[in-house]
Amino acid sequence: MSTIARRTMSPSLTAKPSKHHHDAPVRTQVAWPTAARPFVTDGGLETDLIYNRGEELREFAAYPLVRTERGRALLEEYFDGYAAIAREHGTGLVLETPTWRASADWGARLGDSRRELYDVNVRAVRHLLRLREERYADISDVLISGAMGPRADAYADIPPIDPDDAQMYHEPQIDAFAEGGVDLVTAFTLSDPGEAVGLARAAFYHGLPVVIGFTVEADGRLCGGMPLREAIETVDAETDTVHYMLNCAHPQHILRGLDEGAWRRRIVSVRYNASTRTHAELDRATTLDAGDIGELRRGHAELRAQLPNLAIVGGCCGTDARHIAALWEDRTLA
Repeated sequence: MSTIARRTMSPSLTAKPSKHHHDAPVRTQVAWPTAARPFVTDGGLETDLIYNRGEELREFAAYPLVRTERGRALLEEYFDGYAAIAREHGTGLVLETPTWRASADWGARLGDSRRELYDVNVRAVRHLLRLREERYADISDVLISGAMGPRADAYADIPPIDPDDAQMYHEPQIDAFAEGGVDLVTAFTLSDPGEAVGLARAAFYHGLPVVIGFTVEADGRLCGGMPLREAIETVDAETDTVHYMLNCAHPQHILRGLDEGAWRRRIVSVRYNASTRTHAELDRATTLDAGDIGELRRGHAELRAQLPNLAIVGGCCGTDARHIAALWEDRTLA
């Protein structure tokens, strides 16, 4: 695994060494995000590509862009906007691979075999490694993260997921990330603790730090009603998760789920939706809801005051570089 991730993991974590021996570029001086050393990350990749750049993404999947020169150029243009924010504020930068949908069940809908998915996941990592070295070398700390999503629709009412099944399902994508040379793995929009446990175990097997990202409904609870605190404590009891992310929800929604307790310190990353609409409302929408940036900024300020270890700030559905720049205008906000 990358020495970046190895050196910056919590001393309590004892991840197994990666079974891979790859020649991907490795940096050894990248800091891990902390409240004292915050990192910018990107916004809503898929919604930005579809609504702002006119790109057609079948099944909301951006990973096919990695396969073409035009697609890679589009991704580079997209990431440049967030790199500029990191430069302006002197922060680190987290680059996420465009692979939220690049797992077996979703890939099959696009006609991709498991071999093809493995290759595109590796290629997505290597693309960002090249950008780090050639395009963003002036940013002192750049972490490359392998982005993953849930096996099913994140907002569907589905039965509880068995951790063993989840581990088996997500392992091939994490295997590809390890081969590519990521610094960490980030799971987005999870709503089932069992799936989070299985995914985290698969990352641990490959010696990769893992960030678990939960999404909440408008009431601040996971789909199905589980309190956010219970979800985080459940996964912490079973895994060596580095920290937690909250994504694909407006600050107003997240605030409703933050009861008191030291568990809040485990939340280190946020990626907000621009809109205050529910997930069901957004699913039915045919136009982009870019929300009220001022309202988003005020909500972030209120949430930031309750998350003492918050270190990574970015966006999700409906957000673009304008939203993220606004969150960083006042460094007390980010």
